[in-house]
Amino acid sequence: MSETESRKADEAGSPADAPMGRSPAYITNPELRLEAARALIWVLVVGLLVFAIYISQSLLVIFGAMVFASMIDGGARLLGRVFKIARGWRVAIVIVAMVAFLAWLGQFAGSQISQQAAQFPAIVGEQLGRLLALLREQGFAISQADVQSVVGSLVSGVGTVTRAIGGIVGGFATIALILIIGIYIAIDPNLYERGIAWVVPRHHRGAFYDTVEHMAFTLRRLLAGRLFGMVAEGVFTWALLAYGGQLFGIGPVPMAALLGLLTGLLAFIPNIGAVISGMLMVLVGFSGGTDMGLYTIGVYLLVQNFDGYILIPMIAKKTVDLAPALVLGAQLVFGVVFGILGLALADPLLAMIKVALERRAERLDRESGSSDHIEAEA
Repeated sequence: MSETESRKADEAGSPADAPMGRSPAYITNPELRLEAARALIWVLVVGLLVFAIYISQSLLVIFGAMVFASMIDGGARLLGRVFKIARGWRVAIVIVAMVAFLAWLGQFAGSQISQQAAQFPAIVGEQLGRLLALLREQGFAISQADVQSVVGSLVSGVGTVTRAIGGIVGGFATIALILIIGIYIAIDPNLYERGIAWVVPRHHRGAFYDTVEHMAFTLRRLLAGRLFGMVAEGVFTWALLAYGGQLFGIGPVPMAALLGLLTGLLAFIPNIGAVISGMLMVLVGFSGGTDMGLYTIGVYLLVQNFDGYILIPMIAKKTVDLAPALVLGAQLVFGVVFGILGLALADPLLAMIKVALERRAERLDRESGSSDHIEAEA
């Protein structure tokens, strides 16, 4: 055997030369051992990614429960500033208040809104028919096949709305899971935080607690601002549609309560929700004539300007400032992949990712600054 081959054999090692207690497959070469470790890490990362995609729906439900728990936690913290009582009692008060509000909504407003909702599809269909007839009068050759194509495109374009309706009707199990898990988390969030921290390496637990604290604070602020915006937009829209038209001699817009409720609910979904509620508002408005239709366009523009120039900047200043294009892109991706639940949770999830990246960047900057300071002193 040549000297070069002998040296390579010594570097690679052999089963016979392996120390006692080590496997015959043990790699003695440090470089080969490092490459094998890297390959194992990549295999684990890919495996975890595939597993996360497989259980992504369940993970999204858990995140939705965390969002709901943040709402309860935020309400309990607000009560804690006024009432010096145990956290469990404050959480119970918030939950009872939510149940009471839903009961009130169903009892006092349910009958009126249900009657309006029953008439809503017929009015929207009638207005779409008038729009197509107007286009034919203007010289557009629209056949029945074209109408069906347009309807198909509309259904495809607002597929998230269809999934939303289907989710409301048939997704009670998912909603129940979100509510139950969220209540459990809200009762004692530190229990679950400690459980997750237990599997985090000890030297990373400080960074974990710091990130979780900032994420929870940001999520509470974001949801508080979102709920405030939903209430403001819903009440503002209802008031303008029900009473504002009388100033111009138009009269109340039909289904003002339903449109205000839909506007408030859809305000939870930035960008897309405003477009959907505006389209519905204008379609209903034109059912009462051209003047009423133009008035609803004005109401929509006024509400959106109020939301865009007053509410959103005020909320973003207190929470996390997300770029509108980034939010819209995340909504489109999550809406296609996960449906209405992904569409509704895209904004909070994006905010949490941003906070985590910002905290990591700040820690790296501090570590870099500390190392530079030590080198300067040396």
